[in-house]
Amino acid sequence: MRYALLFLLYIIASDGANAQLMKAKEIFSKADSLRGTLTPFRTCYDIKYYHLDVKVDIDNRFISGSNLFKFESVEDFTRLQFDLFDNLSVDRILYQGQDLPFERSYHAVFVEFPNTIPKGKIDSFKVHYSGNPIAATRAPWDGGFDWKMDSKGKPWVATACQGLGASVWWPNKDHQSDEVDSMLISVAVPKDVMNVSNGRLIKTEIVDQDYTKYHWKVHNPINNYNVALNIGDYTHVKEIYSGEKGPLSIDYYVLKENKDKISHLQRNAKETLEAFEHWFGPYPFYEDGYKLIETAHLGMEHQSGIAYGNKFINGYLGRDNSGSGWGLKWDFIVVHESGHEWFGNNITSKDLADMWIHESFTNYSEALFIDYHYGKAAGQAYIWGNRQGILNDAPLQGPYGVNKEGSGDMYVKGGVLHNMIRTIIDDDETWRSILRGLNNDFYHQTVDYQDILTYLNKKSGIDFTKVFEQYIQHASIPVLEIVQRDNGRVFCRWIAETPDFKMPIHIGAKGQTKIRYDVGDTYQPLPLKLNSIDEVEVDTFNYYIGVIEYR
Repeated sequence: MRYALLFLLYIIASDGANAQLMKAKEIFSKADSLRGTLTPFRTCYDIKYYHLDVKVDIDNRFISGSNLFKFESVEDFTRLQFDLFDNLSVDRILYQGQDLPFERSYHAVFVEFPNTIPKGKIDSFKVHYSGNPIAATRAPWDGGFDWKMDSKGKPWVATACQGLGASVWWPNKDHQSDEVDSMLISVAVPKDVMNVSNGRLIKTEIVDQDYTKYHWKVHNPINNYNVALNIGDYTHVKEIYSGEKGPLSIDYYVLKENKDKISHLQRNAKETLEAFEHWFGPYPFYEDGYKLIETAHLGMEHQSGIAYGNKFINGYLGRDNSGSGWGLKWDFIVVHESGHEWFGNNITSKDLADMWIHESFTNYSEALFIDYHYGKAAGQAYIWGNRQGILNDAPLQGPYGVNKEGSGDMYVKGGVLHNMIRTIIDDDETWRSILRGLNNDFYHQTVDYQDILTYLNKKSGIDFTKVFEQYIQHASIPVLEIVQRDNGRVFCRWIAETPDFKMPIHIGAKGQTKIRYDVGDTYQPLPLKLNSIDEVEVDTFNYYIGVIEYR
């Protein structure tokens, strides 16, 4: 009996699966359910428009203001839920000039209306609030306000709240399934700094001798966690990019001390937009423009206003985590966070459990950027090198309804999965049309696991159901078992957690072109002319699998 070196992957996968069985089932609190579940108090209304109007007192790390909720009632109701972290005060809720009664449970706020709001009515209420928001200690990995100072001693402040939720700093219906159609973001800040938010600056207003208010209009649907403040002593450079839909405005906001470094962003931004419009279709937010805004934290995909903190160098803070060398030829934060404009901002998961949709495609977009500028082999080498970061510790998909994402493997393992799917389809133009089609057919929409799978199956003509189940809903990877029988014939089958698992795989004899074969979980002969099992070659470069060979 002979075991291939890749048997090690099988051991790792099996140990990971057994470890999962031994773990205690996660326990979620009422607060988790209130945040993550679509109850009738949330589904009864559809958000149409917000006007967030907030003043930032930087010295006291205090915010105060209001948010106007304009909504359409989906059904008759008298009670609804919105969200605001309980360390912030709900000062009053106004409806038609009157104060509404409300009660709080953890971070949820329940509002009672004096009369039934009938189905189909367009209506509104305004929430006034204030307090000291949570300070992020390690933005963007934890959420809240990032209170910093630049090297000149001037305030440098930003928000980042993906996962934790936008309600950490402003009142809203904080569930990814309901994106507001448009909004106005009005932010008053001390006069010696400025605020940059999403969308386009439509007005600047002198509030008093100490504060200036900046009004930013977002014309496109936007998810709550993408709404951002960026406060600093910025310099601004604007240019026009000729994109697929015509002229696209690009705005760069960097600290005045770094104005000489903007050329680095300009080069990377244009290379990124060119590559991604090729692969994914037109930039999804022409009406709101494209901005890169320097922040003290590393970066976030804030829609039309990407937070950038990669210090104007290539790689990930100067490193290539793939070890391939290709990751040092471009700025990781510009490319990765821009990729989210298509996957995450244009196409948004309905539930945080499916955040793998955002991160897997965006991780893969890094390889496609390399592919576009340096060739397919370079992109695949980058993906291969990234494998060293995969843990196989938990499924990529998290549990629904409790505001919980899956394993951090959603990044690299997710990118590897999409490279495998491309390899299985074996037609790069078809693959490109699928990526562009996703962004066209789900334009400005929220989606789930089944939406992506159904679309892929239909457009490729290949059933990826079992592949998705294994790689997204299980922690382990499948193992290809290859056996040579006494008659010399070679057979193979898959061993996987997914029942009735099947996945095509490229196999060939040494020195010959590998051919795609459909393989299931029962033994089937390999139609290859072989003298020995030693001559079998499996494409383990593009397929993330384990292999066992028995003779």
